[in-house]
Amino acid sequence: MRKIDLRSDTVTKPTEAMIRAMAEAEVGDDVYREDPTVNRLEEIAAERLGKEAALFVTSGTQGNQVAVLTHCVNGDEVIVEAESHIFYYEGGAMSALAGVQTRTVPGVRGALRGEDVEKAIRSTTNIHFPRTKLICLENTHNRAGGAVVTPEQMKSVYDVAQKHGIPVHLDGARLFNAAVALGVDVQEFSRYTDTVQICLSKGLSAPVGSIIAGDRAFIEEARWWRKKLGGGLRQVGYLAAPGILALTEMTDRLAEDHDRAKQLAEGFSKLSLEVAPVDTNIVLVKTDSIHVPAVDFLKLLSDRGVYAVDFDEYMIRFTTHRHIAENDIQYVLEVVESLIAGVSTAQWQKGDSSDLTIW
Repeated sequence: MRKIDLRSDTVTKPTEAMIRAMAEAEVGDDVYREDPTVNRLEEIAAERLGKEAALFVTSGTQGNQVAVLTHCVNGDEVIVEAESHIFYYEGGAMSALAGVQTRTVPGVRGALRGEDVEKAIRSTTNIHFPRTKLICLENTHNRAGGAVVTPEQMKSVYDVAQKHGIPVHLDGARLFNAAVALGVDVQEFSRYTDTVQICLSKGLSAPVGSIIAGDRAFIEEARWWRKKLGGGLRQVGYLAAPGILALTEMTDRLAEDHDRAKQLAEGFSKLSLEVAPVDTNIVLVKTDSIHVPAVDFLKLLSDRGVYAVDFDEYMIRFTTHRHIAENDIQYVLEVVESLIAGVSTAQWQKGDSSDLTIW
């Protein structure tokens, strides 16, 4: 059966050039800082992000948690957007590992507003309060449908943070998607952060790894925390080599993924499905208009070789990536159209769409 995997851009596999680079990589012991390929990757990443130094970590979650551990101590408070990945999808790691509590602030399509953040910052003179020690942003914002948080929106938060002497960390797992979508250099975003994490293993197609970047003092402390989390690896240049290609050869092609996502969204809209605005490579589609819960509709899709994920009771996320071609988009739309027709027929026969049993 044909398989079209739109669950995530994490399913991307390395390019042939990446595989060759892995096989040919010059390596050493990275804990001793003797792996030349890792060192080169970190230099490239720091330069691209406009930071003094960078550190290779195993995953985006590890990168985010190393950042929190480096910025905070037990009992501190971290301001996060209410549906951010670091709060929603990282297993409560901030509380489990760093012993910090989160203060959630609702954003507008994932973007925090400076004035809302300022209201959430704790008074430093009241001993009843925890200390606000970090503000976390996310770009692009996953649960907001891959929404781009503009440099202007980031600046409004960064200016408040600077005023109060609080660092800003950016979960930039898909930051290059944001840069490509706006047609600007990635530093237009990273300049409004103290530290930033980017993923190499999503749309950029590296098999493993993320980068955290900041000033040299931060990265030295972060290296210590990475070791504590078991992230001090040895001949890791075999994994860093495809990361170099991810940063030097794979960022511009993200525009193709954005085009595919827009094609998919336009097709869904023509089928009278409600679709969230599409900025990048994520499409959120509501299924409440056809009275079918997301998990049930996903089962129908998977039976026909199309895979996506549920985001809410009546919300499905489709994520495009470099393995999705234009004819795949057409096939998905044809499958969805046939399923909607089948659902409509079942509703008409049953006469009560509110209690539809999926066949």
